[in-house]
Amino acid sequence: MLLVLALCAAPVIASYITYYVVRPDARRVFGVLIEPQRPLPDLVGTSLDGAKRNLRDLKGQWLIVSVAGGVCDTRCQQHLYLQRQIRESLGKEKDRVDRVWLVDDSFAPPDALLPALKDATVLQVPKTAVAQWLTAETGHALEDHLYLVDPMGNWMLRFPADLDLAGAAKAKRDIERVLRASASWDNAGR
Repeated sequence: MLLVLALCAAPVIASYITYYVVRPDARRVFGVLIEPQRPLPDLVGTSLDGAKRNLRDLKGQWLIVSVAGGVCDTRCQQHLYLQRQIRESLGKEKDRVDRVWLVDDSFAPPDALLPALKDATVLQVPKTAVAQWLTAETGHALEDHLYLVDPMGNWMLRFPADLDLAGAAKAKRDIERVLRASASWDNAGR
């Protein structure tokens, strides 16, 4: 009888020990959570076709945001590629995520990039206005990171600088988690 009692109590005792004593220190989030979250600024940018568009109009979807100059060096091209790959790898959930490139200078993107930007939102905005909203990790520039904005318009996650393919897979896991947890926050597509 004591053996049956011990077998029944063992999982409960093990769970208490695991929860209160062992406590793993590993982080489950790859990116850096932003506390407090910062809402999209009331900032009007110019799209590739010359139309004016307010950043707040982008609410309603998850946004993967990249910031770079219009010349778009290799790091910028890598971030645009990773944005596209992360979004496409989300499968049926990809329609809940939009790609946004904030061009923080007056240069137009190269024509060679335009096919890759077909489904992305590209807005030219002043660098100072973007820097008041987004901040980079200490020792890095805004262009070094990808940022995640929730459907309510709050910047809530910054991915580590100089993201590579392995880091993009970890960023995708973060995005999948928030998409799963926020299934009722947004609608697929714009």
